[in-house]
Amino acid sequence: MADSTRVTALPDEVSVVNVGLSLFADAVRAQATSVEPVDWRIPADGRPDLIDALEQLDGPRAADIDRANAEAVRRLDQSVPLLVDVGPAATLIPSLPDRTLLHCGPGIEWAEVCDPLRRSMRAASVAEGWAQSVEEADRILADGTVKLQPAYRYDTVMPMASAIGPSAPVFAVDNRDGGTRAFAPINQGPGETAWFGRETPAAIARLELLRDVGGPMLRQVLDSSGPIDVFALAAQGVQIGDDVHMRTQGTTNLMIRNLLPQLMALPDAGRAPMAQYLSANHLFFLNLAMAGAKATAMWAEQVEGSSIVTMMCRNGTSYGIRLAGSDEVFIDAAPAVEEAMYYPDYGPETSAPDIGDSAILELVGLGGAAAAGSPAVAGFLPGGMADAVGMTERMASICVAESTRFKIPTRNYRGTPVGVDVRRVVELDTTPKVTTGILHASSGVGQIGAGVATAPIECFRDAVRSLVSDVAGG
Repeated sequence: MADSTRVTALPDEVSVVNVGLSLFADAVRAQATSVEPVDWRIPADGRPDLIDALEQLDGPRAADIDRANAEAVRRLDQSVPLLVDVGPAATLIPSLPDRTLLHCGPGIEWAEVCDPLRRSMRAASVAEGWAQSVEEADRILADGTVKLQPAYRYDTVMPMASAIGPSAPVFAVDNRDGGTRAFAPINQGPGETAWFGRETPAAIARLELLRDVGGPMLRQVLDSSGPIDVFALAAQGVQIGDDVHMRTQGTTNLMIRNLLPQLMALPDAGRAPMAQYLSANHLFFLNLAMAGAKATAMWAEQVEGSSIVTMMCRNGTSYGIRLAGSDEVFIDAAPAVEEAMYYPDYGPETSAPDIGDSAILELVGLGGAAAAGSPAVAGFLPGGMADAVGMTERMASICVAESTRFKIPTRNYRGTPVGVDVRRVVELDTTPKVTTGILHASSGVGQIGAGVATAPIECFRDAVRSLVSDVAGG
């Protein structure tokens, strides 16, 4: 029989573990009580079809997928992309069609092209000599005289609102371990340039300068220096505050310093314009890093049966992703850049959606994955370094490994997250965050800020659904 006289003593101090809604944790904390929040949520946003798909992918076939993922991530982490050549796109890119522009993001028809990318395409058409004016360029683009092709179909990556024709100079980057080669145009620099959605005479002149002076001179430099290890430079850049996406100043300076003897040996004709261009272009290394990431991801793409994301690209209208071992591109609408810092007189209402192929950098451990080590990225976030660390931790939650080469000093030299697993993305309803620039939506003034874009979820959900079908089919 129970002792009815026994008194139960209540504790003097209470510690609370709160699971789920932060509202309850906030209420406990407001009463000066210790609370440990646990960020739990219903898997896959509670969607039955996705929960069923994840159960299949994490069931009997999980071991096979995990083995494939381990190999895909090994390739992402250990490839050595080397800059080996610079030359016209028509010369270096195999099977590039005549009278064709390569553009960023998924394939798109002219009628759906956003304003900044239209302006870039018109500028490129004039620089190619296909049109004498931007008005004429608009006509030949609208009537299909000039064809449009997404750059990824030609193993090429394009930053921001870039579009290039056959005469544009490109970097060629080899990953010799995987036998892959990727391409990227030479970065046009800040200011009045076509990749920022401008079609002014100055923007067209910059394309012509790179074609006539920059490309040939950089090839002379490379002939003298020999191949350049792209990721060795990027690893140094991460340790001095670059995320090697939004901020590439440190890595660009390292590269120019290393090439200074070859640059000084260039012929007098053109050397001064080349020096002016390089000294004013803190983004010079960006395109080279993108080509390195593309050559690396192409090796990972050869792994069958993996759930690792190997491509993310956007054209200002749509957003596309692809998984290792698959040719299928899953499409969603391009998102707005929500976490942003704007130039005076601009804001979200004037901003174009997220654009460019540079999101591939987040897949190899750079960009948002390296935000925790970049004060420059933190400066664009409302919570400063805490938010930057949160970005890296967010990436870690959906990645399967840490980089062995991109290490963040402020995190005790831990490697950046690498290997985005589409299963984790869908289970946690958490997509990658991408550090990026922001272009004006319609006026043609170019860049108006920078910030962080969150990848849309639906294309990742479609990839999981497709992966289930692939696994079921063996």
